[in-house]
Amino acid sequence: MKNLNISLCMVMAVVLVGLVGSVPLGFNYGDALDKSLMFFEAQRSGKLPLQQQRVKWRADSGLKDGIQQGVDLVGGYYDAGDHVKFGLPMAYSVTMLAWGAIEFSKEITGLNQMGHTLWAIKWGTDYFIKAHPQPNVLWGQVGDGTSDHYCWERAEDMTTSRTAYKIDEQHPGSDLAGETAAALASAAIAFRPYNSSYSNLLLVHAKQLFTFADRYRGLYDESISSAKQFYDSSGYSDELLWAAAWLHRATGDEYYLKYVVDNAVYMGGTGWAVKEFSWDNKYAGVQTLLSKVLLEGKAGPYASTLKQYQAKADYFSCACLQKNDGYNVQKTPGGLLYLHEWNNMQYASSAAFLLAVYSNYLSAAKAQLNCPEGQIQPQELLNFVKSQADYILGKNPEDMSYLIGYGPKYPIHVHHRGSSIASVFSLHSEVGCAQGFDAWYNRIEPNPNVIHGGLVGGPDRNDDYTDDRSNYEQSEPTLSGSAPLVGIFAKLQSSYGNIGSYHKYNESPLPQQKTPSTTNLYNNPSKKTNLYKEPTPKTPQGAPVDFLHSISSSWTVGTTTYYRHKVIIKNTSAKPVSDLKLVVENLSGSVWGLSPTGEKNTYELPQWHKVLNPGSECMFVYVQGGPQAKILIQSFH
Repeated sequence: MKNLNISLCMVMAVVLVGLVGSVPLGFNYGDALDKSLMFFEAQRSGKLPLQQQRVKWRADSGLKDGIQQGVDLVGGYYDAGDHVKFGLPMAYSVTMLAWGAIEFSKEITGLNQMGHTLWAIKWGTDYFIKAHPQPNVLWGQVGDGTSDHYCWERAEDMTTSRTAYKIDEQHPGSDLAGETAAALASAAIAFRPYNSSYSNLLLVHAKQLFTFADRYRGLYDESISSAKQFYDSSGYSDELLWAAAWLHRATGDEYYLKYVVDNAVYMGGTGWAVKEFSWDNKYAGVQTLLSKVLLEGKAGPYASTLKQYQAKADYFSCACLQKNDGYNVQKTPGGLLYLHEWNNMQYASSAAFLLAVYSNYLSAAKAQLNCPEGQIQPQELLNFVKSQADYILGKNPEDMSYLIGYGPKYPIHVHHRGSSIASVFSLHSEVGCAQGFDAWYNRIEPNPNVIHGGLVGGPDRNDDYTDDRSNYEQSEPTLSGSAPLVGIFAKLQSSYGNIGSYHKYNESPLPQQKTPSTTNLYNNPSKKTNLYKEPTPKTPQGAPVDFLHSISSSWTVGTTTYYRHKVIIKNTSAKPVSDLKLVVENLSGSVWGLSPTGEKNTYELPQWHKVLNPGSECMFVYVQGGPQAKILIQSFH
């Protein structure tokens, strides 16, 4: 391939579809899905596979996990920007991945992502099988959060404690065992069409863990006290109902359905009306999952109780949609669901996932959502899911994608040890515990490794975000944040497509160093594609740059044809060109990727590309219907 000296200064514009004014830029949800799955590859602990590892800056780590306790606990996932393997949020994340693979199987398969999705699930379930060596024993954590957080080092260099912690009959943890049972049961469903023997093995462990959780009741963080500071549990009743609901779906055994009905009141399943769905609180998930049984007409003698479950599922969805007679989930001014100051995005992504699932259930049953403020069609739920996904991907007051590695602007000072320190393949010497803070944590430069697909904690209640490595409440990605996105993005890609989307970037250390694929941006093989040159707008006489303007693709929506315009700016002089200002005229939509100067239709190159060296090129893209925009030079040095 020809090695062009091209850097990215992307301009994207969108136009009307039968309306007056501009419409927001669309997003490539398929690309976002791909990146979300890559995050799980970046979080892998253990011996990395040769073929199924696309994140090349990672290497083997944690190869002696469990050795002190005489058990093999190699594998699983690191939780976030640290290197602790916390069992409860890891199990919840695997459940979310599996639920996405079940509910949106057709969509994920259509995007050729089922293989990567199953790999992500199996990396977790293989670890859970190892962690469950006896029916009433489950190893629930490896590593200590306190000592781990004293060090800033790569997983490959770990010097911190790798003590493993378990629950058993004398030290119960019904919440942890219940969530792990749910993860294994849901994964068994996901794997059933592809590997029935593995699916059966997962069910064996799921059933044993549910029995253990139910028979020996207690909070896991009272048995694994080191987890309390980081993932303290609010209770275990929801996890018992959650596990039983998943086992019913996985086995069809009426025993588990009777369990959730008999314990509906005592365990709060029909009593708790909640506005949060998360690694800690599963009530809304239970209520939604059981609504499916009722909507499919399979409730039988349990219909009256399942209707009570569905009423609480309705409450959750109505609260998210702001249709709950004032008892709503708080939203930021920019429209993001806001539940917690610390890492709020994970709660928004989980809520959006649940509404996407419920929209499917209601649509299949030709039913509506009944809210205090009126009946809501299933499509309205999906529209709301889209609003949350679009906020995540860049349609927000900061004009920033909170999914790392997606779009032209995203967090580059992420609170993540491996991302912020040069890879072992480029920096061969060990980075010590304290050395990491001195040499890497406090650097003002962007992280050297882009951890694609990580969902950072996100903005505050006022939509403000500070891209700072030390701002861990906002800048740290987590498993439980990214896991629900897989199902969300698959559903949205199927429903809305990727007209006007960002393109899929190759792995690159910095946003400004990415080179776009001219064949993948706005890729839609079912639409007509034209590759031809257009007349180039004339530049002022004596200007040191040339514009090469072309159309690489087109598609039609209704009666309007849209074109993808590519403009290459090349410095044809013998001297560097700096402070280049462009006038972009005849655009009927927004301009993305350039910095506005305050003058009408006038833009300058991004901060990172103030100088065009002799022979170098800068490319931007815009999309619109009708004639091409007119690109002129206002000034330069």
